[in-house]
Amino acid sequence: MLPLSLELSAELLDSLPPVDELPDSDDTPVDNEDQYFIPGLLLMLLNYIWGDREDWFFSGDMGIYHTTGSNPRVPVVPDALLSLGVDRRKDGKSRRSYITWKENNIPPILTLEMVSHTPGREYDSKMAIYAGLGVLYYVIYNPEFWQRDGHDPLEVYKLVDGAYQRQSGEPCWMPEIGLGIGRDRLADDPFDREILTWYDAQGQRHRSAAEVERDRAAAECQRAETERLRAEAADQRAAAADQRAAADRQRAEQLAERLRQLGIDP
Repeated sequence: MLPLSLELSAELLDSLPPVDELPDSDDTPVDNEDQYFIPGLLLMLLNYIWGDREDWFFSGDMGIYHTTGSNPRVPVVPDALLSLGVDRRKDGKSRRSYITWKENNIPPILTLEMVSHTPGREYDSKMAIYAGLGVLYYVIYNPEFWQRDGHDPLEVYKLVDGAYQRQSGEPCWMPEIGLGIGRDRLADDPFDREILTWYDAQGQRHRSAAEVERDRAAAECQRAETERLRAEAADQRAAAADQRAAADRQRAEQLAERLRQLGIDP
């Protein structure tokens, strides 16, 4: 049963614009490359974490068309969105936009806004839009201008009774999603960039497929090195035993020769 605010009459559905008349986004250029890099990294990780699931959709810089604003032809375009309970690919194809009335009126469960050099009303008007849309978690990432804006670098809000409440702790665990979100740095990043990434319920960062494979390869190399050292130690012990046996034989032969010299048959 959909909430009353999300139930659409047949008349309203008929009045909504066709999909092919809706542009993909607002065509506003991004302010910096991180607005591509971080959503792309989050998506790459989800493809690994939820690789066996088909009930989720994540995208960056995609227009969300909805009926909770003044005009269904005017989208809100977050830097990233995550929706659960929808097809991974719409009708087997890539989405051009996220159109709520074509998604069983399921709004994204999470939206991400990354504050750039030009403030985009992330802390007021966009927050109100996402609250009206029913987005459960609203994440604002402001790594460079948080002091200018009087906020923290990362803030996570949860919709409670129609209003957003700031969540505490980092990483912030989101039980309805089954993921946490927080900041970190990639060990092998030559630019030492801060990133947003996903965490598990124990507060451990979800590792990428490449990191898991690298760790597996490193562990395999370590096991091989341990085996080599163990074999080398066994060879050394065997060589030492051979040396002791040879020394014992030499002493026995010397003793036997001494006895023969004394006329005693050893």
